[in-house]
Amino acid sequence: MSQPITISLFIRKEQEGTYFTQPFHLPEGMESFTLTYRYPRSTGEKTGLPGGLFTNRQNVNTIDLGLIAPDGTQVGASGSDKNEITISAAWATPGYQPHEPVPGEWQILVGAYKVAPDGVNVEYEITFVPEKVRLLKGDLHTHTLASDGVHTVEELGWKAQRHGLDFVAITDHNQMVTSDALPRIHGVTFIPGIEWTHYMCHANFLGCAKPYDAPFATNSLEGTLERFQSARERGALVVINHPFEEVAKLSYDINSLPFDCLEVWNGPMRESNLKALKLWHSMLSAGKKVPITGGSDYHRDTPFIFLGGPTTCVYARSQSVKGILDALRQGHAYITFAPSGPSLGLTAGDAMLGDSVRWTEVKEMQVAVNGLLAGDVVKVVTASGGDVLLQAPADGSFEAAYTMLQPGFARVEVYRAFLPGLPMLPALISNPVYFDP
Repeated sequence: MSQPITISLFIRKEQEGTYFTQPFHLPEGMESFTLTYRYPRSTGEKTGLPGGLFTNRQNVNTIDLGLIAPDGTQVGASGSDKNEITISAAWATPGYQPHEPVPGEWQILVGAYKVAPDGVNVEYEITFVPEKVRLLKGDLHTHTLASDGVHTVEELGWKAQRHGLDFVAITDHNQMVTSDALPRIHGVTFIPGIEWTHYMCHANFLGCAKPYDAPFATNSLEGTLERFQSARERGALVVINHPFEEVAKLSYDINSLPFDCLEVWNGPMRESNLKALKLWHSMLSAGKKVPITGGSDYHRDTPFIFLGGPTTCVYARSQSVKGILDALRQGHAYITFAPSGPSLGLTAGDAMLGDSVRWTEVKEMQVAVNGLLAGDVVKVVTASGGDVLLQAPADGSFEAAYTMLQPGFARVEVYRAFLPGLPMLPALISNPVYFDP
């Protein structure tokens, strides 16, 4: 917690029936803040009576509350109903809109509805919660009944909460969704998105309510590029989806498209995903730094498809849409087969997965894997191949150091035999740490 701000405001009787503002400064790097206020609402006068002591609770002061952001936007207003409100980009107290805690001068909206003859002293206190890196789990590819899914957005949100997910992206086929249309479920961040669904390519545009103005349909690469470039210019995270899925494979040259991430794990692990992994590995080996994502492509429950299968795990500085998408752009993420899958810590000095270090300065990488089952295999994958670090002798966790013998990249995979007699499949795939020359 940062040092709270305390404001003492005296309101005169003459100000009754007016509105005015009280400024306060919100520092940089905050994830949320809570504002509380208190004042004497009643007289509290005590009178001795023959049968005992009577306390007068007659209302003499009513001070209303509202909040205005630095850009002049009304974040909310609650009258005198609430004496505490919390604001963050992902969630806010009912009556207030979620809002990025941007640094600068905010305004408390003061409503002097009723003031005692002698005036009233109002005490405000604002406490701040700084941003900090934490692990968040979510699903970046879902569909609702707005396209070909069977659930409403709210139903998906409650399902996400039950599955232990912190965020869910709504990516209906060629259907845009605004942040205002998304429900509020405490603990779940909804990411507005759209799956641009075309005969030549599927791509998710995440975090932007309107990534392009024209209709989605186009019959040329030039038209496709216009949609992609527009989405990126408007701040969307652009993800190439399931490039080898038979019914919706990527038919463009991937090098011709501007994108931020590659979806290498779509729904259950299968041949098309293994081909996507191979493509991604070839891009890394060619010196490209391409972050990956995964998503269930959820439409409805089936024996092999479920929300959070797979789960994208993100090391983000906040649970806001911006915090999550920024972390994905930076490659601060790994993918597991489910929310309950193994977890990973991957660092090299002060860097984490997705970051770059100088090989001449940092050669050792620290690997920490939790949630292993007996028989799981932990591998480090580089451009020259893979090194098995462990075959788990029992359920447990694992820590090790890995030394890079030359510049390149190093990432982690965990393999598991999900059913007896079947080949081992990935249970976890990470973005790399890059060791630059």
